[in-house]
Amino acid sequence: MQLKFIAAGVLAVASFSAYAGDQTINVIADGDTHSFNAVVGDGILSGGHDLITLGNLGAGRYDIGLTVSGQNLSFDKLLSNLNGVQGESFAFGKLQFFGVEFSGTGPFVLDLAGTAFSGAGYSGTYTVSAVPEPATYGMLLGGLGLLGFVARRRKAAKAT
Repeated sequence: MQLKFIAAGVLAVASFSAYAGDQTINVIADGDTHSFNAVVGDGILSGGHDLITLGNLGAGRYDIGLTVSGQNLSFDKLLSNLNGVQGESFAFGKLQFFGVEFSGTGPFVLDLAGTAFSGAGYSGTYTVSAVPEPATYGMLLGGLGLLGFVARRRKAAKAT
């Protein structure tokens, strides 16, 4: 499992170092923080938009946290979005998306809109975690209730 994760990370980093502009990142919903970057030069925010596709996510619910920071560029926070959800702009050249939850199938797309100046570049970090289904919580609560029942019964048996 660790080797697969390392191989996926190397491929993702290699894909970002080879191209600017539109990218595809194959992600794993492991809850860990990963990074990406865009090459400084032509192609960044070409035509005012870059599309970064978070691929390799199957059907299900995901909690996605993403931060993008740039240099020599400005993001348009009204047009930049992660699958239609707007990010928060905290400083010149920085966008953050907190706890964006999606259900259904991927790919999930980060649309960065803005203006790039000479020597522009950006990098970012993201986390993707699978969100448990309600049935999972139900089984957890049922199991805890069963453990409590057994513990109470053992305690009552020792008292007699």
